[in-house]
Amino acid sequence: MAELVWIFFSALLINNFVLSYFLGLCPFFGVSGRLDTAFRLGLATLFVMVITVVCAWALNTFVLPYAPYLRLISFILVIASTVQFVEMFIKKVSPALFRALGIFLPLITTNCAILGLALFMTNREYGLLQGLVFALGAGAGFTLALVLMAGLRQETELSSVPSIVKGTAMNLLMAGILSLAFMGFAGLFSAGS
Repeated sequence: MAELVWIFFSALLINNFVLSYFLGLCPFFGVSGRLDTAFRLGLATLFVMVITVVCAWALNTFVLPYAPYLRLISFILVIASTVQFVEMFIKKVSPALFRALGIFLPLITTNCAILGLALFMTNREYGLLQGLVFALGAGAGFTLALVLMAGLRQETELSSVPSIVKGTAMNLLMAGILSLAFMGFAGLFSAGS
């Protein structure tokens, strides 16, 4: 049980995919303008991560020992299929959210955080339960990073910010400070590593 807690909190805080590994920066900067949109995209990404881990585990267990050269292409195929399903579901259930997410919803397919999740899980030789906990932690960490950035961006819109740092410069500064803040979590579970 302690190992599962370590895997979850490591993926959530210590080795956050966005703020520590710098994976998934496109949606991090592109969709973090509003809290509600950032949160919903984070949840969609979390869902894709969970499905990807289940499929990656099945592929690693039953198919890839016999054809290891198919690893990367099979992971990409799983991610693309899952994102297509999520896109159709959101378009049917919430057309307003579908329009708000815009191009960033289909771009989950090319989100390197999801492919990184499948590859990290494979390289670390996680089983199904460990992989699910890893996906939940990574997805929650991705959502946390998006929501934190969205909150900061909305706050700066209401604040008096010098014109020289408005826009992209301010967003990059905030992302750097968030990344530095998350580095502080590195000593949180020093016994776990």
